[in-house]
Formats: sequence, C-alpha cells, structure tokens
Amino acid sequence: MKQVFELVPPSGWAFTVTTTLLLAVVTGMAILFAWMTWSARQVRFEVSSEGLRIRSAFYGRSVPLQELVVEQASIVDLRTDRQHQLSWRTNGIGLPGYSAGWFKTKSGNKALAFVTARDRVVSLPTRQGYSLLLTVAKPAEFLAALRSTAR
Repeated sequence: MKQVFELVPPSGWAFTVTTTLLLAVVTGMAILFAWMTWSARQVRFEVSSEGLRIRSAFYGRSVPLQELVVEQASIVDLRTDRQHQLSWRTNGIGLPGYSAGWFKTKSGNKALAFVTARDRVVSLPTRQGYSLLLTVAKPAEFLAALRSTAR
C-alpha cells in the first residue's frame, strides 16, 4: 500500500516577499528596456568648430576636431564591408536594430558605434585609436559639414 504526503505550503509571508521581488525585477527590467529604446531615438551628432559632439544617454562624448581624421571618413555598407562590420561588443547595447557602445570590428579595430541602418554608416577614424561608426540621417551632408568645418 502506497501512502502520499503533501508539502506544507510556504507561509503567506514567504509567498508575498517572493512575488514582490519578482514583480520588482520584471518591472525594473521593463522600465530599463523602455528607456534604452527611447534613448536610442534621441541620439544627435553635432558638428562645430570645436569638433563632433555625440549627444546620447549612453556613450555620448565630444571629440575635438583635431582628433578626427576627416580626410579618411567615408560612407560604408556594413552588410558587405567586412572590414567595418561589428563583431564583438566589449561594452555596449545591442537591441534589435540598434547597436551603441564599444565594439571590435571584424578587422580587429576598436570602434564606438551608434548604428541602426547598416547600409549607410559613416566611418570616421580618430587619432585616439578608434573609429566612430555612425548611422546619420543624411550621411553625405554630415561628411560635407565635417570637411567644411575641418578646413
């Protein structure tokens, strides 16, 4: 003959604490991802006589004009240009359709990327040992502004 015994259910306090912690974690993650998605739409690139200012909640910075290698800047297609393709995220954000932060490229170079559309990315080397990879709304106009400012 088989005898079956049930587990005594956890106390109401244990259930409440566990549920509250789980809800707090899930809510916090939802808020974090919503904020990251919103902040991805707020990135701006400002060209001035002082240099390039990247306005972003994450990884924003100012790069002085003399540190930019403007004459080597170009528009690349990351779908086909293996040299500039992002391969390893070292410190960044990777959401579907958005990459921001520090990456290694397939060629092994360091890059600070703000990439959404991979078919029209401005590659801008710096004298600081890394390149900027930027998806700019009007890449040709952006390069023209950089070149005009650098003169």
